[in-house]
Amino acid sequence: MNNREKLISIFDAALKSVDSYDSVRKAIRLHNNEIIINEIVRYQTSNFRKLIVVGAGKATAPMAQAVEDIFGERIDDGIIIVKYGHARPLKKIRQIEASHPLPDAAGLKGTDSIKVMLRNADSETLVICLLSGGASALLVSPAGDITLDDKMHLTDLLLKAGATINELNAVRKHISQVKGGRLAEMAHPASVVTIILSDVIGDRLDVIASGPTVPDSTTFRDAMDVIEKYKLKDKAPDSVFKYIVKGLQGEIEETPKRDEVFFGNVRNIIVGSIRQSLAAAVEKAVSLGYKTEIMGSDIQGDVRDVAEYLAEKTKDAKKTLKSGNEPVCLLSGGETTVAVKGEGLGGRNQELALAFAVAIKGEKGITLLSAGTDGTDGPTDAAGAIVDGETVSLAYKHGIDPAKYLRNNDSYNFFKNLDSLSGAHHHLITGPTWTNVMDMQIILAKAGDK
Repeated sequence: MNNREKLISIFDAALKSVDSYDSVRKAIRLHNNEIIINEIVRYQTSNFRKLIVVGAGKATAPMAQAVEDIFGERIDDGIIIVKYGHARPLKKIRQIEASHPLPDAAGLKGTDSIKVMLRNADSETLVICLLSGGASALLVSPAGDITLDDKMHLTDLLLKAGATINELNAVRKHISQVKGGRLAEMAHPASVVTIILSDVIGDRLDVIASGPTVPDSTTFRDAMDVIEKYKLKDKAPDSVFKYIVKGLQGEIEETPKRDEVFFGNVRNIIVGSIRQSLAAAVEKAVSLGYKTEIMGSDIQGDVRDVAEYLAEKTKDAKKTLKSGNEPVCLLSGGETTVAVKGEGLGGRNQELALAFAVAIKGEKGITLLSAGTDGTDGPTDAAGAIVDGETVSLAYKHGIDPAKYLRNNDSYNFFKNLDSLSGAHHHLITGPTWTNVMDMQIILAKAGDK
């Protein structure tokens, strides 16, 4: 098994541990007349006349399949919104495919249908809400006079400015009718249990999917601070800016906070996260003969800085190895940001891999895989890329300048062109993985001279 195969086998083990279907099947069970979730939350079926399922996210279709397999004909109705190409065969729950990471009219229509369903719920209704990564874009319902185009434009501005997911969601929650606890408010007086596959650092419930069923800890002031931080006051749509200003002036009610009575009927349960996937990766790496270390499950910051950090950590680890020593596997998970300045095509994992390759140029015995656990990296068909100390030299050999591609944020075409010219396999293309727990980096290092 070569290094690429080893890296992919470790990555596959990590993905399998947080498979969205399996995660839900393990978390929920029916026992006699009781619904038991994670052995903690319990509902008596006799308390409910109606069971409905709603949700959104890139991994939500398999989650819905699991719910159907558990509850079968007990489900009265359901709607989920998934990314284009991420649907699965369902019997009772309707699916609407929509756009991610920028929302579209299909997501708006699907969210409107969910809103109608929730407003018709009563105190004898149990709502199962399924959320996974991507729900912030797929569950879309702009507030006030804000149009879908306005929201899309603002989201694009924030993404290209390099805003973190926390910052992005602080703004999203304050220009939405469903985020920041609004979905729970809409479902009241129904009981709501939200089953979550976490794709955010620290598994913060108010950040995952912009917290539609969670009290919001952010304010209109926080939303405005984000816009000001990235100097977007003059670029943001006028409708968005005016709406947030009205919120600051108290003319628009804040997002729901902890003291709202309806949160007493809501339970939020995480069934999968990056910690589980990293633990599974450790187990697989050890079985392959690697001394393994998790560098962190909360890797964040500018992608170039993170690439430099990981390269230095790896080179330091390699220096401690002598011939015959057990090779090492370094693991990390999280979500970096990219301040887009070029016109190229790429994603944070491919950009991280390319920057890492530059940082370890000529260094033998080091190989990295960086990929999105959802199988998608930016607006491309790649999950990420695999590089080693020879990647940059190979690029130069074929007349490709890595620095030029980095300057243009064009990592996708760097790897596409390099693979085409050299016959190598740097791109990692998995297709939908049916899970989403942020990004993962897997680094293999062994003793060896430059």
